[in-house]
Amino acid sequence: MKKTILLALTLVFISCKNDKETDKVSEKLAAFTNEAAENAVIYEANIRQYSPEGTFEAFTKDIPELKKLGVKVIWVMPIQPISMTKRKATDGRVVTEIEDEKERAKYLGSYYSISDYRGINADMGSKSDFQDLVQTAHDNGMYVILDWVANHTGWDHKWIKTNPEYYHKNAKGEVTDPLNPETGESWGWTDVAHLDYSNPDLHEVMKEEMLYWVKELNIDGFRCDVADNVPTSFWEFAVPKLREAKPLFMLMESNKEYLFKNDLFDMGYGWEAHHLMNDLNKNKKTVADIDSLFAKIKKEYPSTAYFMNFTSNHDENSWNGTEYERMGDGVEALTALTYMMPGMPLIYTGQEYELKRRLKFFEKDSIPKTKGKMFALYEKLGALKNNNSALNGAKKAAIFNRIKTSNDKMIMAFSRVNKDKKVIYLGNLSGQNVNFTLPLEGTFVNYLTNEKVIYTKQQKHLFKPWEYYIFVPE
Repeated sequence: MKKTILLALTLVFISCKNDKETDKVSEKLAAFTNEAAENAVIYEANIRQYSPEGTFEAFTKDIPELKKLGVKVIWVMPIQPISMTKRKATDGRVVTEIEDEKERAKYLGSYYSISDYRGINADMGSKSDFQDLVQTAHDNGMYVILDWVANHTGWDHKWIKTNPEYYHKNAKGEVTDPLNPETGESWGWTDVAHLDYSNPDLHEVMKEEMLYWVKELNIDGFRCDVADNVPTSFWEFAVPKLREAKPLFMLMESNKEYLFKNDLFDMGYGWEAHHLMNDLNKNKKTVADIDSLFAKIKKEYPSTAYFMNFTSNHDENSWNGTEYERMGDGVEALTALTYMMPGMPLIYTGQEYELKRRLKFFEKDSIPKTKGKMFALYEKLGALKNNNSALNGAKKAAIFNRIKTSNDKMIMAFSRVNKDKKVIYLGNLSGQNVNFTLPLEGTFVNYLTNEKVIYTKQQKHLFKPWEYYIFVPE
């Protein structure tokens, strides 16, 4: 009798446990929609350099920290195995030319020289570890997109031997690295082999490689490397078929207007805005140039086109310098601008911890993990982006109204409006003191300090270099 009762209780316990596990599994993140993009912050995850370990596991532990910053999309840089053949060292040498074994071993190669599209770089962990990363992100309300390199492979990829017809060749019939189509000269990416999409078979094969990650690893989209170097015909073929598997978020490393058409890519790179922000600090451009860019976007791009706004990314950091090198004292004002203007703001690995050095590209490196004023700023900006629909920035972006000032070459003033929600950005985007007036009146709350501010019409203002404010109605 006792055994019967014990068995019954055990079965009830197991049943309850299974019910709870089923409930947990059923609490899935909703499929990606444009609504999710409207108020999202995107984070570029450089797994190798994010932690001393350089592993998926170490990054996954910090996903709740990213949630504090308002991150809703995690873009993971390539995680596949990296080719050894023609692997580069930091000084430009080919690794195999280095005689010292210890010296040779420290060069880990470019993430973008992939030897197996379906493989996992063992230095970062296992397939299971990556699945844990994706699941943890989903549990925290974040989508995961994978960096996809469709333009080229590493020289160790099996296709070099099994399917050489997939690659561009020179007059001698030799596979080449990517060449400038206008000059025929190498771009300098000598550690990769250039794929040739004039072969229709490659379209199907590459689509299947991408589909593997969607179906087997449950990722939510792709960031497509040098997307406009890949023929549009491939994206027109592959993207609709990928979207049949599940709704996907597609980010292109490009700002070409034609790639926004036919539901190919959701978001492009805000390269022009980024270069303008760099040039503001060099006194090469003014706020008037930003106004011209906004007018150009409105005229030349589809109304649903939007861009990723950034002060840094992996290329900028490693090759052109940190945002502190390029933007000087304007970093905070320009960071805030990337959140306030239409589009989606990007945080690159280490920016939240005030990384002030260039991360090594071909070697192991690691970011600091000390929270300072930038973490607090990103936290505040992320909360405003997430929760105030006036900052909606995707296909149904909130209205952008430029506020005219008496000095529109140095002062950027605008409001973002969505129904009853409103946010105002006001900043001196120059390295000098500026006197000006603007037609702004009323009582406002300084969002970053929570202090009340009263403005009267045509009041005279003096802003110090890079002084800026974010105002919300009282």
